[in-house]
Amino acid sequence: MNSILNREFRYTYSNAATALVILNCIVFALTYLFPRLFGYLALNPFSVIYGHAYWQFVTYMFVHGGIWHLFSNMLGLFIFGPPVERSIGTREFLLFYFLTGTLSGIASFFSYLLTGTFAILVGASGALYAVMLLFSVLYPRAVILVFGILPVRAPVLVLVYFFIELFSQLGAYGGSIAHMTHLFGLLFAFLYCLIRMRIRPWREWGL
Repeated sequence: MNSILNREFRYTYSNAATALVILNCIVFALTYLFPRLFGYLALNPFSVIYGHAYWQFVTYMFVHGGIWHLFSNMLGLFIFGPPVERSIGTREFLLFYFLTGTLSGIASFFSYLLTGTFAILVGASGALYAVMLLFSVLYPRAVILVFGILPVRAPVLVLVYFFIELFSQLGAYGGSIAHMTHLFGLLFAFLYCLIRMRIRPWREWGL
């Protein structure tokens, strides 16, 4: 019997991944036109602690630090999001996206507190890394052309990103807490597969 953690949604598909891409672009344009909106939506530890701005755990995912930041995240979401959504359905996809993204923001916030670091967190990267991991689980034989020329299987690509983020965080290049946000995205996606979807990623990957 399925518990509430494993209860399935009725399958629907409405291309929410593309809608998220469009929404991110709209928010970027609005924060460019109205800079104060950026500070209202970005995850600022001081605002959360002293201003109780808890909505920022969700809204930070829709704010980006520049056009390249926006482009790279939205390109990834445009590539990996629709196949994942088609496989699990729109409702499951939205739950997965917002849950992993929000938990990544919360975990990053506590990382700030534990390390005594002040940083303003923006971007959909935490949720995007989660979507990438789930894509690799659902389509383990898919081949991604890195830079349009280098073929890499989806599970290998995720493992490469994992080690890049891990060494970037621990090594000389790891000053940005954003690396932890990426790692948290992978972690929460992994746990989501185990707990809600009852999928063991390493088995799907053939490990």
